[in-house]
Amino acid sequence: MTVQLHLSRSPGLARSGIPLRASFQTWVEKALHAAGHRRDAELSIRIVDAREGRALNRNYRQRDYATNVLSFPAELPKGVKLPLLGDLVICAPVIAREAREQGKLLRNHFAHMTIHGTLHLIGFDHLNERDAKQMEALETRVLAGFGIVDPWQTR
Repeated sequence: MTVQLHLSRSPGLARSGIPLRASFQTWVEKALHAAGHRRDAELSIRIVDAREGRALNRNYRQRDYATNVLSFPAELPKGVKLPLLGDLVICAPVIAREAREQGKLLRNHFAHMTIHGTLHLIGFDHLNERDAKQMEALETRVLAGFGIVDPWQTR
């Protein structure tokens, strides 16, 4: 399986604290592998500031605040076979705030939200308790492979 990852940032967003592209690539690949996704994949990750994150959340989810990660699965026409999974939008200031509030390393929280968003792109969700438990268990297993403790322990 080959994963083609496009990474971009909001103009003016500081590079400080944002993991390297190679880290995002590894997190995505491990999430896809753990979920049983064996086909080639292509996705974009955009790291945004709070203003852009808020605007996207308001426009696409009708929620007027910046959130940690937004997932936009690709909606390909019937019969079109492309490796395109979709887009992730990760809001750096929200990730930083949540990491501080939850006592997590910033890098670990970026890893978790990247894995979480990637799973959304391939159809995982947490709208009901059964699906949430399945998704959380998969996230926990992938994160453990990086030496990251269960992010759900603090609940």
